[in-house]
Amino acid sequence: MAQGITVWLTGLSGAGKTTICRIAADRLLRRGIRAEVLDGDELRNALSPDLGFSREDRMQHARRTAYVAKLLSRNGVVVFVALISPYREMRSHARREIEQFVEVYVKCPLTVCAKRDVKGLYRKAARGKIRQFTGISDPYEEPDHPDLVLETDRESPQESAEKLLQYLKASGRLPPEPS
Repeated sequence: MAQGITVWLTGLSGAGKTTICRIAADRLLRRGIRAEVLDGDELRNALSPDLGFSREDRMQHARRTAYVAKLLSRNGVVVFVALISPYREMRSHARREIEQFVEVYVKCPLTVCAKRDVKGLYRKAARGKIRQFTGISDPYEEPDHPDLVLETDRESPQESAEKLLQYLKASGRLPPEPS
């Protein structure tokens, strides 16, 4: 696989983006396909500790993430990006910058994401302790035309990852599995 691809998963906090990315990347790695997961929280700590959560700061974080994904994918890596990326403008920028790009909407109702709230972020946001929290005090702009929609309130993370990999194979973006 000479040219890699960036698979950009967008959705609310708690929708399952990182979990799906890790399952999919692990399956590819076991097949000998180079894959990497770029998790928004990890990247924020490593590349963007100087940024807050204003619209412009979020845009800058997405630009930095897109740059890293572009470097990896042009060097033959399948890059799974797990980034809330709440604004359409962010995702459009990434699509323009990255030659091989797939946008995946990890769709999950806010109520389900809030119930999954392993980090306690939704509770803090509801009490006003976190400002500019996507879905509560800051908007999430659903994708207009994602390449794939995964409904994580209706399917397990394993089913979502399998659906994602099947989409990538069917669209010719992954080599077929050896028989």
